[in-house]
Amino acid sequence: MLTATDPKRCRVVHLTSAHSAADVRIFHKECRSLARAGYEVIVIGNHPRNETVDGVRLQGLPGIKGRLQRMTLRLVRICQSAFAANADIYHFHDPELLGVGLLLRAAGKRVVYDIHEDLPRAMLLKAYIPSFLRSRLMWIVERVENAGARCMSGLVVATPALDERFRPIHPNTTVVNNFAILDEFILPKRREWTDRDPAVTYYGGISDERGIHEMLAAMDLLPKSLNLKLELGGWFYVKAQQIALMAQECWNHVIWHDELDRNGIASLLNRVQVGLVVLHPLEAYLTSQPTKLFEYMAAGIPVIASDFPLWRKIVQGAGCGILVDPSNPGEIASAIERLIRNPGEAEAMGERGHKAALESYSWANEEQRLLSFYSSLLQKHTIQEAAATTAGGSPPHNAVPNLHLLPNEPARVERYGRSPSLSTPFTELHRRRRNNEDSICESREL
Repeated sequence: MLTATDPKRCRVVHLTSAHSAADVRIFHKECRSLARAGYEVIVIGNHPRNETVDGVRLQGLPGIKGRLQRMTLRLVRICQSAFAANADIYHFHDPELLGVGLLLRAAGKRVVYDIHEDLPRAMLLKAYIPSFLRSRLMWIVERVENAGARCMSGLVVATPALDERFRPIHPNTTVVNNFAILDEFILPKRREWTDRDPAVTYYGGISDERGIHEMLAAMDLLPKSLNLKLELGGWFYVKAQQIALMAQECWNHVIWHDELDRNGIASLLNRVQVGLVVLHPLEAYLTSQPTKLFEYMAAGIPVIASDFPLWRKIVQGAGCGILVDPSNPGEIASAIERLIRNPGEAEAMGERGHKAALESYSWANEEQRLLSFYSSLLQKHTIQEAAATTAGGSPPHNAVPNLHLLPNEPARVERYGRSPSLSTPFTELHRRRRNNEDSICESREL
């Protein structure tokens, strides 16, 4: 076993062009977990300023206007910032960064692609793409994404369904589910059920496919004597839809919160009585795992969810809610009324959901998966570098020798500085790295 003689921290850089640098999965879950474990963590992405939060350095990028600049100027700046950071591991979160990932791999870097959603299927839902092009683009995007994913050092996927798709493409694939951070929902004073507001909630992305019309129609069908409100937060994918709905009478049922931060979500879930997640049965959603579903459970409120096979397994398995046909406002309204009129049943469902979240759907378990994945990635590379050195080669300046792994801890690594004794012409250095790193594209079919 190789042992550490100088346990300096390994530098990890997370890259995102489409998400905020403070994104829940990227910052609150993965990066904070890595920083707590001792990694030096940098996030390069959309953020108004440079700052360090909870041990993670957030490096903001200059503002852009529109999707075209995001796909051009923003990618160039991310690529420049990534190489300047000289990290031991790069971890990117958007498929549009596959080109940046390939450039980093060509330079001998260890690169992880984090896949949040089934992009090809999601193409069918993109309102900005003409409908007649979506199926064709889905076919093209899937093949391009698969080809790029094969070239990475490893893949992190957000659901078991994505694991089934990508593991045959890349054996070094691990599932890190988007389960709830339970500590966020342990408030100093948890509100008694009888003191909760007569309200149901949905927050996150809002669109036709995510059930906004059915939720509003269900609220219209409920008896006025219940005096219920739909506490709605998040963002509309199509701004014009928000403007149109706000002008309609059905919007009288809504308390609008706009986007909520983590404390705002926890406070909201401590007040309401039911959480809704009634997405339509589209291919992109059938095997998805909405974060809000697990946050409702963590907060101890019952859920009303679409009756998809995967969601049925979660909700019925925990006994934490009611499954409905998401296209039927009457079913949604009946489920809401049942839970509001039977507070004892609703509270019991919430308690069972919280127990299931604690035992099976907690970020704490996923954190260990992430740390184990990073440790194995570093260990594999270190063994290869040690073998190369034994054979008479010299490790590159950012190699990670002297690795000592402890149970449930990430690797602490020694970083090489730039030294004249280690200087090597780029072509020779590139050749050595390609010989010593596995998973390079040249040995794989496109």
